[in-house]
Amino acid sequence: MTRIYTLTLAPSLDSATLTAQIYPEGKLRCTAPVFEPGGGGINVARAIAHLGGQATAIFPSGGATGAHLCNLLLDEHVAIDTVDAHNWTRQNLHVHAQSTGEQYRFVMPGAALSDHEFRLLEEKVLTIESGSILVISGSLPPGIDVAELCALVKTAQKSGIRCIVDSSGEALKATLEIGGIELVKPNQKELSALVNRDLTQPDDVRKAAQEIVDSGKAKCVVVSLGPQGALGVDASGCVQVVPPPVKSQSTVGAGDSMVGAMTLKLAENAPLLDMVRFGVAAGSAATLNQGTRLCSLENTQKIYDYLRS
Repeated sequence: MTRIYTLTLAPSLDSATLTAQIYPEGKLRCTAPVFEPGGGGINVARAIAHLGGQATAIFPSGGATGAHLCNLLLDEHVAIDTVDAHNWTRQNLHVHAQSTGEQYRFVMPGAALSDHEFRLLEEKVLTIESGSILVISGSLPPGIDVAELCALVKTAQKSGIRCIVDSSGEALKATLEIGGIELVKPNQKELSALVNRDLTQPDDVRKAAQEIVDSGKAKCVVVSLGPQGALGVDASGCVQVVPPPVKSQSTVGAGDSMVGAMTLKLAENAPLLDMVRFGVAAGSAATLNQGTRLCSLENTQKIYDYLRS
């Protein structure tokens, strides 16, 4: 089977807690925090592991928070390949207010990477076997610009590595200009920005996704549509998958779960419909959990079987 790797330039140690209500100035009594690994590519690798697959997470790790992050990933049986970083890995905080059901996400900036640390990560990428899949996901940390990311993608592609990019804004737009990206998963707003026009008519999303595929920028575009599921376009055609209604507890991790599931199917050379169904199932399964938990194999399989019936 095709080997899968992920690259996370701004990893995080995520902590989640509950409090009765949130108000200014007073002390908010919280439950004991639950710590979990965080960062786009890391969560994609975790989702793949949860779904029975294997992926190696490549990322910088710094300080005690970085060591904690590595230990958590090893506990989840996620293979890691790290670069020692001078700056401590960031720590994010997710707070669930029980009185309202609202969720607050305090996201810190990624730890700055030096040029040397970035080059070490690039060297690890270039040891990946030709034909493997590399998922580049998450934000860019201070010290790294879009041009450096694009140079890494170009170099990886020249080495025969199949790149998936799950990002947004200028990073997503610039990497698509390289061409030949295996898969991107924008939401409707991000897709609108990519094609520089509003998508207001019923068929606008499909046409915009088709343009990206036809231009050679990406081989497959899957547009995340929230409760309406996802629309997928590749050279073979277009599909839309709508998930069953579920009681959503949190949307944190849904996107990474979806990318992980689709990457697994892509590694199996599954058809577009099967890939999008599995992705929607995993994304929906992740919303059944509170806090930062990702999809489970049991819930994903149940929803996937429903979508195939």
